Amino acid sequence: MSESTTIELGGEEYLVRREGDTLKLGREVGGDTTWLDDVDVRQLPAPAQEALDRGEHDDQTLQTALLGVVQAEANRGG
Repeated sequence: MSESTTIELGGEEYLVRREGDTLKLGREVGGDTTWLDDVDVRQLPAPAQEALDRGEHDDQTLQTALLGVVQAEANRGG
């Protein structure tokens, strides 16, 4: 995935972009993208990795894993 894809997590829209073994997670604010975190794809649960490889961004396992990243970012104050 070289371009960003919009997904919904917890009722909010986020952008994801795969760059090799890294998944960038961000938000679009005022027309600009703010990247919140980079996730090492290898750290995701195997079913989430498989869904990502298939491009199934609505997969529950993948969404749960990414929602955890969003919540961790919010807890850090990002």
